[in-house]
Amino acid sequence: MRKTDMSVLARSLFLLLVLLGLSACSTLSPRDPLHIDLVGLEPLPGQGLEVRFAAKLRIQNPNETAIDYNGVALELDINGQPLASGVSDQSGQVPRFGETVLSVPITISAFSAVRQAWGIAGYTPGQGLPYVLRGKLAGGLLGTRRFTDKGVLKWPEPAPAVRP
Repeated sequence: MRKTDMSVLARSLFLLLVLLGLSACSTLSPRDPLHIDLVGLEPLPGQGLEVRFAAKLRIQNPNETAIDYNGVALELDINGQPLASGVSDQSGQVPRFGETVLSVPITISAFSAVRQAWGIAGYTPGQGLPYVLRGKLAGGLLGTRRFTDKGVLKWPEPAPAVRP
């Protein structure tokens, strides 16, 4: 091959790579964050001193494309302290502009329960306990979606005593 043929080939290859790169970037359009709600806790059998629950999460996808996932991980902090965590290798899809409910087993260790009890010993009814739920839906190299939900758990005030 001549030197000019090599430079034309190199330029063509470079142009092709640039075009492929630009087309790949166009598929990475910004997506709206997922909306995650904890909708229930169901008890599961535990071992030893641990407590286990099936955390039910409602995942809403406000995007124009479906989200495929092949694993879920969760962490729950209460009052700034870790309380529970869990993982699941389940896979599925959250449809475009749709929702799904996932059940993820979470574990509360005896140490976490004692730490929480110690931390809320001075807690009074009506006072809020801040919580943070962090997690991710695994979806491969560029498809993993992380999420965070924050709020305050408020225990109701005790009902006033009824006098006869």
